[in-house]
Amino acid sequence: MPVMTMARRSIIKGMAAAPFVGAAGTVLSPSEAHASTIGSSQFRLRARASNSYGRFADLNAGLAARLTKVNARAVLADADRRAKRLTGAPSTARAFQTGFAWDSADQTVPHWIPQGVTTSADAYSSGYYGGTDKAVLVSWYFEAHPNGDQVVDHPLDKGMRLTFVNHNNAAAPTYRHVLLVEPVRTGTGAPSFRPVRKHAGGIMWYGDLLYVVDTYKGLRIFDLRTLFKVATTQKDVCGLHTDGQYHGYGYRYVLPQSHAYDNAAKYLRYSSIGLDRATNPDSLVISEYSPAGTVSYAEDGFIGTGRPSTAVPKIVRWPLDEAGRYLASLTPTEAVSVRQKKIQGVVSRGSRHYLAVSDGPSGKGALRTFASSASTAGTVTSLAVGCEDLSFHSKDATGWKYGEHVIWNVSEYAKKRYVYAVRADGS
Repeated sequence: MPVMTMARRSIIKGMAAAPFVGAAGTVLSPSEAHASTIGSSQFRLRARASNSYGRFADLNAGLAARLTKVNARAVLADADRRAKRLTGAPSTARAFQTGFAWDSADQTVPHWIPQGVTTSADAYSSGYYGGTDKAVLVSWYFEAHPNGDQVVDHPLDKGMRLTFVNHNNAAAPTYRHVLLVEPVRTGTGAPSFRPVRKHAGGIMWYGDLLYVVDTYKGLRIFDLRTLFKVATTQKDVCGLHTDGQYHGYGYRYVLPQSHAYDNAAKYLRYSSIGLDRATNPDSLVISEYSPAGTVSYAEDGFIGTGRPSTAVPKIVRWPLDEAGRYLASLTPTEAVSVRQKKIQGVVSRGSRHYLAVSDGPSGKGALRTFASSASTAGTVTSLAVGCEDLSFHSKDATGWKYGEHVIWNVSEYAKKRYVYAVRADGS
């Protein structure tokens, strides 16, 4: 990465602060993106504390009576893989601050695809979890036909996994994968769990809670104080097995769902999620993915699913309860439509929104920004090929912090998989 003088960085900082100006200084054509405020109350959610097997709390209590219960800090301390620190910008990214790459096995595994990212700077404003831990969480989904040829290479869909990255030593991060599961009961009524076969497109860590988007349904919540240690001998078994033991596809720990928010009104595609600490109270935002930015979902490969269509992707905001860490209201406080294709991630700072925009397996990604009241979006900086979810890391964090605001991103394609942060002003 070329050395940048302070004068050069000051110029770019000013450009990034001015709305709708690209990092290279060019004013972007209004045709590249349009935004407009729309009615937010049409996207209400419904809280759900149970599934068809019973209350999540009761199901997880049943598991706790049979299994060793641990918390996220224990998992971070039990990391079993080593990441490689990045010393420069990965792939096509610019404005690089920090980051790491997975080990060789996770860099190339075809059937696990990284998607979501969040950090302990989301969990607590200090940047620390449990008072001392700096951590990054990344979600992955299982791809049955990773070659894109619709031939099922891996018939057993193992659902979603979550990676706990111990970032206390930035020079040598370590990590461990955990299986995300939903608590259930067996036919005999015994407590058990099953894989969550969803896309895991975006995650948000808030206090002890992990929010995971469920693309066509809403949000799933997982409590990071309640993980269970399970047997590791059965790589293709999830839940209570005939051997009397609990298994999680060979992973040492499973994290069961503890709550849910389901779509209760007009359809919204829950593609990615981000935390906003610049509002009062804190809030979360959801963004939708669309391949063209103006296409209906019926044209997006979902013909025959019965899912309603929409003309333009939206960004929708809900307030958060800063004490309990759940939603403060089931009715959103803001909704904005934006004619922007391939939105893979979103974070917001008040009325300003940042988007991760992808361009396929070879095109560079982009970090774009726009204001709720404006009509166009500008490019802040380039992101890596295969950019996905975003997470904002404030320079105001009292513990784990950087000299300026940064935004974390994760990239998905094999041999190009990175978790890294770029400076939020694009400098």
